[in-house]
This record gives sequence, structure tokens and C-alpha cells, in this order.
Amino acid sequence: MLPTNKQPLFIISGASGVGKSTLCEQLFQKEKDYIVLESDLLWSDQYNTPQDNYCEYRRLWMRMCANISQIGLPVVLCGCGVPEQFECQPERTLFTQIHYLAAVCNEEVLLHRMRDMRKIEDEVWLKSSLDFNQWLKMNGESTQPEMTLLDITHLTPQQAAKQVDQWIHKRLEKRKI
Repeated sequence: MLPTNKQPLFIISGASGVGKSTLCEQLFQKEKDYIVLESDLLWSDQYNTPQDNYCEYRRLWMRMCANISQIGLPVVLCGCGVPEQFECQPERTLFTQIHYLAAVCNEEVLLHRMRDMRKIEDEVWLKSSLDFNQWLKMNGESTQPEMTLLDITHLTPQQAAKQVDQWIHKRLEKRKI
């Protein structure tokens, strides 16, 4: 089935441990103009293909989001990712636009969230998350399309969710004009 009701797609990205899931949980509790989905829901080892930028995983999620948005509401997909992993896929044509937001925070806060709150001790995972967070801060606004950066270092989950909700609604309003 080919989706005919094209909607925008919103991608909320960020490093592991930055607070994406907590942020999206807050959005999920108040959503009414969009549908929030957590991308980890469908993860399995078969999609662990960094050599091709996790291509099949991105394509699966894009098809899911396009089909879900047939009800007339856009989808907000929360998970790690960058525009180049979505924009080159054939499923890109299923959306009017894809908007990207990356949650970032300072290194000390990220380490605290990963080590103390999530109990992650794997040094490779910690380094990977810190590197991705730093990459987003340095490069996110120069990707094509640009990623909006939201520094959540000093924000409560509710404050961060309010800012993301406003970011989404601003883009939805532009669509109506």
C-alpha cells in the first residue's frame, strides 16, 4: 500500500543517554497534534549494520511512519540518527518534509546520566555516546537539512518537552500558511 496522505516527519535525535526517551515520554503524554514513537521499539541485531548507515532500519521506520500518518497526523520519531541516514532513502518521498532536532547536553551531564542514572559501565558505549553528542554540537546545524540543536543540560524533562512541542507546532503552522 502506497501512502497517499503525505505528512511531515519529525526526527528527535541525540546521543544515547542524553534524555531523548524521557523527553519523548513527556511529549507522548500530551500529544494531540502528532504521534510520538520511540525507534528502539523495533531494534534487533539484524539492523546493526553501521557499514550502510543502518539503511534497512531507517527504511523500515520511514515506511511505518508514513503508514501511521495516513490518519492525518504527522509522526515524531525519537532515536539516534542524522539527516543523511534518512534523506537518501527511497521512502523520503513519502513525506512532505523531514524536520530534525538534536537534543544535546554538556559532557559531564551526559556521563552522569549514563553512568549514574542508567548504570552504563561499557567504556566503548560511553565514548561513542560522548563522541556523537560532540559531533552533533559541532556539525548538527550544518547538516543538510539542518538539525535544530536543543541543549537540555539545564532543562527539566517538562521544559525540554515544552520547547520541542513549540518547535513542532511552529513547523506545523508554517505548513498551514
